[in-house]
Amino acid sequence: MKEFQDTLNALKEESKERKEYGSVQDRPFEFWSNLLLLVDGWFLEKKISVDQVKMLREMIWNRERSISDSYMSMQGKSEREIISTFLRLASPTTGLHIIHIAAEMAPVAKVGGLGDVVTGLSRALQRKGHLVEIVLPKYDCMQYETIQDLKVLDMPVESYLDRQLFKNKIWVGTVEGLPVCFIEPLHPSKFFWRNQFYGESDDCKRFSYFSRAALELILQAGTKPDIIHCHDWQTAFVAPLYWDLYVPKGLDSARICFTCHNFEYQGSAPASELASCGLDVHQLKRPDRMQDHSANDRVNPVKGAVVFSNIVTTVSPTYAQEVRGSEGGRGLQDTINTYSKKFVGILDGIDTDAWNPATDPFSKVQYHSDDIDGKAENKEVLRRYLNLSSANGRQPLVACITRLVPQKGVHIIRHAIYRTLDLGGQFVLLGSSPVPEIQREFEEICSFTLDLCCLGHVDHPSIFEPCGLTQMIAMRYGSVPIVRKTGGLNDSVFDFDNETMPAHYRNGYTFLTANEKGFNNALKRAFNHYMNDANSWKQLVQKVMNLDFSWDSSEPLYEELYHMSVARARSRD
Repeated sequence: MKEFQDTLNALKEESKERKEYGSVQDRPFEFWSNLLLLVDGWFLEKKISVDQVKMLREMIWNRERSISDSYMSMQGKSEREIISTFLRLASPTTGLHIIHIAAEMAPVAKVGGLGDVVTGLSRALQRKGHLVEIVLPKYDCMQYETIQDLKVLDMPVESYLDRQLFKNKIWVGTVEGLPVCFIEPLHPSKFFWRNQFYGESDDCKRFSYFSRAALELILQAGTKPDIIHCHDWQTAFVAPLYWDLYVPKGLDSARICFTCHNFEYQGSAPASELASCGLDVHQLKRPDRMQDHSANDRVNPVKGAVVFSNIVTTVSPTYAQEVRGSEGGRGLQDTINTYSKKFVGILDGIDTDAWNPATDPFSKVQYHSDDIDGKAENKEVLRRYLNLSSANGRQPLVACITRLVPQKGVHIIRHAIYRTLDLGGQFVLLGSSPVPEIQREFEEICSFTLDLCCLGHVDHPSIFEPCGLTQMIAMRYGSVPIVRKTGGLNDSVFDFDNETMPAHYRNGYTFLTANEKGFNNALKRAFNHYMNDANSWKQLVQKVMNLDFSWDSSEPLYEELYHMSVARARSRD
């Protein structure tokens, strides 16, 4: 790469001297020779296929402007980025066929951030010209009104479970403009007819069955996807099923991408559960494959997906580093480090069309960064709705929107409520807990101090937070986040008082240690700023509203990984 950069710098200087930067024919022979050597080197190192190198050589031979201009603009880019750009030039009209297999998709079947990510990433890929499809279970509790043109196909797909074949109804429809296939198992256990998405005693069997049925659907449909992208432990079974059972059947065109949205949930189960969907327990119950770290007789679907996938991602760069240690990895850190070359963290995005204060129909008043008066009006409407005092229009309002589970730092949330009141602010909470003791405690607190809302300053004190979308949505609406520096919070919120960082990055208040002292410092600094410098605070609000947390920033990183993986596979053919 150093030689490439040196040559590129020299050519740029020569181009300036000629004062004819756009004249392709005037470029020296050395320019085209170096370009040819670069491309040939990629082929010899098996980074591009024989067909790709032929196309690139022809473009160089013809001295095409597109490849020349791209070459001249690549200073400082990684080799992966350069190869990805050249491959797009070589096949500009060829998109990828990408199939997401997931347990959630917003808004039709959404429990948490996973559903938002599947929809947001798929829409961004679709806008870039790729063919994107999603395969979901057909739950009875889906938001059916969000599906357009739902219909059942006359093609019963059979799938294996416990040494028997069971038929499935295949439904199709569009959600948010995306084509979706819904699988309804015709099984006596009614796997997805339970009035809830998760939390069943047979979840491992339900979702391993669905994973195999999804691959069977792809096989029988005769499609040849480039990428099969599975998400979290519920569809992690796709990776070993694909290589062990479906490549031998002829479904061999795809690279497998696996995204783990939270390594706390790994789907560990008795090893015998693998046999239900037809996987070989003897071959997979090994330390280097799917054996769980907790016990020799248990298997771990997430571990299997890390081992068997071509690409493994998680939802932020900082979280990708955290899970390489024992605390973040939750027992999988050794496996993650073993496969670190195919593991990367990409910050999630949000759907900026759906989350838009200028068009949001649920807001009383629409507003935007150039005119934020509507934000104050909405704050007043919210206070009246919650029966909070409106005597002081400048009284700070703090909000926390979260699941009340230990991961989210329940002890800090509890402390934040009382500390906010001590400082003269108001606090509203939107959240519930699956832990009865925690739920009861916060119900008692809420009975005399709190109500529900989703606006205001957003407090996000998580013990760990793989990515977090709340802080991004909050900033979109002009709310200033207060967060702990962990996971995606650390990648999206930068302390306003950190003078070592360029001012345009500073967009909130942060603390490092997950305790009351750290939170107190961040909250007090935010309150002082809000109360004592209204003009500066207004500028901060306008700044955070203009930050780009859309999928347009993150989608190209996935696109690059997909292209590179497909290129490597074709170079071996």
